[in-house]
Amino acid sequence: MIRVLICDDHLIVRQGIKQVLSEAEDLRVVGEAANGPDAIQQVRADAVDVVLLDIAMPQRDGLDILKALKAEFPRLPVLMLSTYPDRQYAVRSLKLGAAGYLNKSADSEQMIDAVRTVARGKLFITPSVAEQLAGAIGAGGRAVGDEQPLHETLSHREHQVFQLLAGGRSVGEIAEQLVLSPNTVSTYRARVLEKIGVRNDVELALFAVRQQAG
Repeated sequence: MIRVLICDDHLIVRQGIKQVLSEAEDLRVVGEAANGPDAIQQVRADAVDVVLLDIAMPQRDGLDILKALKAEFPRLPVLMLSTYPDRQYAVRSLKLGAAGYLNKSADSEQMIDAVRTVARGKLFITPSVAEQLAGAIGAGGRAVGDEQPLHETLSHREHQVFQLLAGGRSVGEIAEQLVLSPNTVSTYRARVLEKIGVRNDVELALFAVRQQAG
């Protein structure tokens, strides 16, 4: 029996994933968590074989939680779930030790197969993610092309703020979504602008478009 912990801040999403996994006799959801600290505590307290972890989490995003889990439980397979396009987070997740990356739009069979795959100690990579990985890894395992500055200079939270700014969100909206103060978001915004070498949100958006086109 493969024991699964689901970490997602939306109850309806956790219920949906639980329903999907219940279709497989060899999978059993042994815990649910609405945030990172709760997930870590449950892993410490109970026997878990696989963690399904959402990327878009409040307070501490999924990549930060992934780092914490892998630091304390390096052999625990963590399968990242996201609604974002694969190119935004798949490679970052795998580089941080995720056992796989799956979009929430995946069908039931693919999700069940992903859990079984990572539980066996193997990586689960969709063809789309494999393409992104091949394009992002160059000599010495470093990111190449236009994505290199983002992958190598922005922190997880800075990258998250970058994506939201590029999507036209205001500082206030980002603060509300990430459960941060507007001043904190403004600080992250200033760091992002400096690191990618643009002067304002318009140039940032154009930079993001070029990244997507590349």
